[in-house]
Order: sequence, then C-alpha cells, then structure tokens
Amino acid sequence: CTNFLVTPGASVDGSSFISYSADSHELYGELNYLPAMDFPEGAFYEVIEVDTKKYLGRIPQVKHTFAVVGLMNEHQVSIGETTYGGRKECQETEGILDYGNLMILALQRAKTAREAILVMGELLDNYGYASEGETFSIADPKEVWIMDLIGKGKGEKGAVWVALKVPDGYVSAHANQARIRQFPLKDPENCLYSKDVISFAREKGWFKGKDEEFSFVDTYAPPDFEALRFCEARVWSFFKRVAPSQDMDQYLEYVRGNKNAKPLPPWIKPDKKISVQDMFSYMRDHFEGTEFDLTKDIGAGPFHLPYRWRPLTWEIDGKKYLNERATSTQQTGYSFISQMRKWLPNPIGGIFWFGVDDSNSTVYIPFYAGIKEVAKPYRVGTCNFSSFCWDSAFWVFNFVANWAYSRYEDMIKDIKIVQWELEGKFLANQKNVEEIALKLYKDSPQFAIDYLTKYSNKEAEEVFQRWKKLGEFLIWKYLDGNVRDSQGKVTHPPYPEDWYRRIIKETGDKFLIKE
Repeated sequence: CTNFLVTPGASVDGSSFISYSADSHELYGELNYLPAMDFPEGAFYEVIEVDTKKYLGRIPQVKHTFAVVGLMNEHQVSIGETTYGGRKECQETEGILDYGNLMILALQRAKTAREAILVMGELLDNYGYASEGETFSIADPKEVWIMDLIGKGKGEKGAVWVALKVPDGYVSAHANQARIRQFPLKDPENCLYSKDVISFAREKGWFKGKDEEFSFVDTYAPPDFEALRFCEARVWSFFKRVAPSQDMDQYLEYVRGNKNAKPLPPWIKPDKKISVQDMFSYMRDHFEGTEFDLTKDIGAGPFHLPYRWRPLTWEIDGKKYLNERATSTQQTGYSFISQMRKWLPNPIGGIFWFGVDDSNSTVYIPFYAGIKEVAKPYRVGTCNFSSFCWDSAFWVFNFVANWAYSRYEDMIKDIKIVQWELEGKFLANQKNVEEIALKLYKDSPQFAIDYLTKYSNKEAEEVFQRWKKLGEFLIWKYLDGNVRDSQGKVTHPPYPEDWYRRIIKETGDKFLIKE
C-alpha cells in the first residue's frame, strides 16, 4: 500500500489530501458505507478481522456513531494505512483490535484527526492490538498527521505509537515502512505518542540512549534492503515529482538499499501547490524517468508493460534478484484520494475520490462525504472475489486492465482517452455541482445530501457502463495481435524496434533470412 499526504498550505485551493492504494492479490475492490447510528446502553461492537474475517472479540459500543463513506467520515476525517511489519517480537500480539477495525472505529467516533489519534490510542490501551506494525495517514480539513504504531508482542496487550502533525505547506508519504525517527517530547500541539513508547523499548533492551535521541524507526522497524528498495523508493519517487528543484538524488543510495546512507526526511515542501488532478497522477507512478523505471528493462516486454508478476523476488544460480515495486501496481483492490475542505459544510467539503483496480487505469469518481448510499456496481455485496461478475466495477475494470497487459503501450493510450474524458468532466463540473449543493444546503442540509447522493451515484453508474463499452472496443480493436486503424481496417504493426534488437542480441543469426 502507498499513502501520500498533502497539507492545506501545500494544495492549490487549501484542501487537505491523503491518498491510499489498498494493494493485495486477494482484495476485492468495493466501497463501504456505514450510516450514522444510535445504540442502546449495553450494545457491543463485534470485531471481525478485516483481512481474514476471523472473529476477534467484541467491545462496548458508543451511544452514537458517525456515518462513514469508504475511509472518510461525515466530519471529513479520513484515514489511510500501510503495513510495515516491524520487529518480529512485536508482531505476535494478543489484543482484539486489528488495524482495519481500529480505523473504522476511529472514523465512527472522532470529529477531527487529532481526536481520531487519541481514540485509537485509548482503544488500544483498553483492548489491545491484533496486527503487525502500521503507519497511518490521519487527516481533516485543517490538519494532516502521520502515525507509526506497533504491538508489544506476547504477554502485552497494548501498542506503542507516535504521531506527528505534518507542518502546513509540506507533504509527506509512507509505503510499507515506518517513517518517524526522532520526535519532540514536549510539543503536544504537533506530536502525540503513547506514554511508554520509549520506556517499553528500554525494558526490552532495544534502546539505551537519551530520550531525545530515541528513533521509532530504528527501534521498532529498522529497515533492511528490501524495505528501502521496495518501500522507501516509492516515497522518494513522490518527493522527486513534487519537488524537482530539490536534490532528491542525494537519497539515491538509501533507496537503492543502503541502510547506512542518508535517509529520507519525514516531509518536504513541494515546488508548487498540488491539485486533486496532480494527486491522480502521483498515484499512477511507475518510477518513470528514474533508474527504477518499470517501462525500460526487459521485464517490460515488447510493449513496455510497467508491471511485474509476483513473486517480488526470485533466485537464479544461488543469487537473489528483485522486481521493482512502484506506487501503481496490478494487485490494487481499490485506491482513493480524500479531499477535505474547511470552508465548505462537511457533506459538501469532503470528497472521497474512489477507484477500483490499477490506479493507472482506474477512474477516480467523486463520492461526497454526505452521501447516503453507494451505486450498485461499487456497493458492498454486489459481487465478490470468488468469481467473475459483470455487475461489478471491480471485475469490469480488471477485465479492461488485464486485456491491456497484452499490448500495454498501445492500449493504455485508448484507456487514457476515456479516463481523461470522465475525470476531466468531474473536475470541470465540480464548481457548478457544489454551487447547487450549497444553495440547497441553505434551504435544508438534507436537500443537498440527497442531491449529492444522486449525483455521485449517477456518475459512478456512467463510469461503470462506459468501461464496459471500452472493454468491448479494446477486444475489437486489438484482436489476435492485430490493430484496427481509425477506419476500422485491420493492420499488422510490428513489434517496437528495440524489441527486435533484443531478439537479435539474444539469438544472433538464428532467425536471419539468408539469401
């Protein structure tokens, strides 16, 4: 998984942004909606682990919970995560709250990002943690936080954690590796942490220095070669794109896998203000223009496919090798960019830009924070991961993407045309849609909510139907390795010249036509 964090002062219009790609080879992409609810005294919340569906236990329910769309609540608080694992001794936990339920509970109970962090900490103290080490992005319209957290291992119930507020005007990122090293010990405005985050490490013999020298990363999640190359490299690529004037190459040795090299900073100031459209682009990164560019090596095949099938590492003649791991990857179940705006009422100000499957070939649809239901193709329960289903946006987007893998360099151009057409329309219409919603909101908030629910779901249904048509078009155009031209005539374009040269280099005169 990959998260990018943008503070209000770093965005074009003062929005907060966090992005999240939920990457798993067995994750079905769908959009969850939880309505606001009231509960009687004595009610319980049943904890079903998000990844395994295993029953973990139950905790007392609060009297009132807030509505949640995906991973954004009705107060525009949103949360993302990436798993880093961390110390093996800390991974065997004995609590009952996994990371997925921890996020949902925080969203159902918190009105601000800061409050969400405190809710998470209190829940973990009371009921314990049941997952590996996680980094969380936690944001609201005013503040953006990054939080590193890990369990305490066998015989210990809670978790240790630290959360830093990203300075306004800056951006941050995390990608399956803990990011927080030293942190201020007496600055509660900008730093929150569990009371035993340092003392617990001392008890275990993992840290012996002064408190102000303590590093969460180096103590609880010291990076190895793979953590740097597969994880920190994605952060580096994002930083390099948002701040091209800054010398990001000073960190190249680090992201190449040298843990003793100069590490990446926790955040940087971007060269220019960032828009939601920029966020779409950053989520579609394959290291283009860098030495890790997935479109350039032989693994990309003749049509420069920027994806590599698993396993991520492989061994030949006793030596271990790797495939690069970029932000945009084939195993994404869903991804989102949450947009939070303090100058608008919450139902209008929060937008959960949601897409299923590969971020490079998805379409980000605006689901507003105040909506009351989700369009059927994206709705939980419409279909599932166990079999292909034409009623599911996840399966239709996978159908298009997987067909495109066969001739990617050509087909992605056709996909991008439709992607830009749809996303461009959403962005062009956004101002008008929200002006209408604001007028309705002044008469009655419910009028605005009904309008935005209808709008979001209508657009989602249109995307779904348009993507079906796109799949049909691509099958017709690229049938059997041929390509139809603009007039529909079948043509037989050759492989790219660089691929023919690789064949000659590999085979010599084997395929040479002799006089």
